[in-house]
Amino acid sequence: MSDQAYKSSLAYHEQSPAGKISLMPTKPLRNSADLSLAYTPGVAGAVLNIAKNPDDAYKYTSKGNLIAVISNGTAVLGLGNRGALASKPVMEGKAVLFKRFAGIDAIDIEINSTDPAEIIRTIELISPTFGGINLEDIKAPECMEIERALIGRLDIPVFHDDQHGTAVVVSAGLHNAANVAGKDLRNLRIVLNGAGSAGLAIANMLLAMGCDKEQLLLCDSKGVIYEGRNDLNSFKTPFARKTDLRTLADALRGADVFIGISVAGALTGSMLASMAKDPIVFAMANPMPEMLPSDAWKTRDDVIMATGRSDFPNQVNNLLCFPFLFRGALDTRAKSINQAMKVAASEALAALAREPVPQDVLAAYGIDDASFGRDYLLPKPFDHRLLPTIAPAVAKAAMESGVARVKVDLKEYEKKMERSAEELAKG
Repeated sequence: MSDQAYKSSLAYHEQSPAGKISLMPTKPLRNSADLSLAYTPGVAGAVLNIAKNPDDAYKYTSKGNLIAVISNGTAVLGLGNRGALASKPVMEGKAVLFKRFAGIDAIDIEINSTDPAEIIRTIELISPTFGGINLEDIKAPECMEIERALIGRLDIPVFHDDQHGTAVVVSAGLHNAANVAGKDLRNLRIVLNGAGSAGLAIANMLLAMGCDKEQLLLCDSKGVIYEGRNDLNSFKTPFARKTDLRTLADALRGADVFIGISVAGALTGSMLASMAKDPIVFAMANPMPEMLPSDAWKTRDDVIMATGRSDFPNQVNNLLCFPFLFRGALDTRAKSINQAMKVAASEALAALAREPVPQDVLAAYGIDDASFGRDYLLPKPFDHRLLPTIAPAVAKAAMESGVARVKVDLKEYEKKMERSAEELAKG
């Protein structure tokens, strides 16, 4: 971060009132009659009904539109372990994004612990307050352990965005990149560099999207994940391949796709040169990618490139997923966010990028044109069509897969999301 950007960030956050979120009442409180309804004695009616029927919490409280954004600060953006309190600006930011893009209320909760069992139990104890749990910036492999335990214990959606939000957007982008390259997603030779939580989630998502497991090679900091390696944890072992390939360079020879969730500079010019025709490169290390697009284009003029940065084409941005995925999950009171819902979100996101881009979206980004192709594989975050496109697709998948507790009329729901998107865009 430049000195000027650093100063601008601090000035932005310390404007009065400090931080980025506040609470606003949703009912009038103008006189003693209002007060008696909002608190004692009138609130007793809601209390008694919820005690008799817990589902009434969705009827009488904010639970159905409330997400907990939770971190312990052990993996804050690209800044590493900065502690629970230092993660608060990021979690507040996440809460703002939920509200701005999907109308979801979110409260940030920073847990001052690195003990997975302690974190799991803390979240379990506070879970009745919320309609869903969004885990964020917790280091691997603890984040996977925490998420897996909570999914087993809670009856509300639990979603680690660093894993699954990334996976949804990457798979959507790859689907479209394969289309542009004239290649079949099911036959792609894919090399995924980085076998942490996000990398493993991407791998699982690609398989769910139809990619061939025998064509997928994972690499970590020690090279190819192959059968017989004795240092693999339980999360990596299922992806061990029977192969003689040992290094990233070995794996990339003739490969169609490089997906990087690793470190700056991991992809070299010679590695890229060895890949198949129209190579697809998703270099998502932040703030510096595995290879800069400018260097990639010098090496290959046929490369199809995406990064995690907004200053290059095809930004892989989790914002394209998590607000809208949670919207569909909350509105069907889904018990979980399952693979079917994630696949539905990915497919809807990919399809939207192939639609003509409205003029107001172009104006929001100060550009004259954007159309599906090598430099436009994914929609822009301020595309107002994201909400009415993705949330209904997720709701439909929730209902069809059996995790929804309420049913929605999809045509009416899509219209409702269109109206919501318009209102949210007005601020």
